[in-house]
Amino acid sequence: MFGFEKHAVYPGPDNTIMHAELTLGGGMIMLGSVRDNEDGDLTKHPDEIGGAETGGVNLIVRDADTICERAKAAGAVMLLGVKDKPHGGRGFSCCDLEGHIWNVGTYNPWQPK
Repeated sequence: MFGFEKHAVYPGPDNTIMHAELTLGGGMIMLGSVRDNEDGDLTKHPDEIGGAETGGVNLIVRDADTICERAKAAGAVMLLGVKDKPHGGRGFSCCDLEGHIWNVGTYNPWQPK
């Protein structure tokens, strides 16, 4: 959806993902589906708590407009359209196919101000 490459994907029961390692540029994110087990008891899916998230994911990209279009084409639900941000950069917010919120933008805190 955002241009990640699969490094490793381990399927789980009922068409879920037990664990996935995805790369983007020089970075990697690891994630998995909510499961009905001891670990899963520590996690709630957004649809179980009114669509809200209790943490945030911020993805730094080079071109927010291109990634926004790619996300829309893949079925993401746009929450905040792509726009220039007051702190710098350009970005948008959307829900992925499982309802998780992603904040995507070009603002990079590692770049000098």
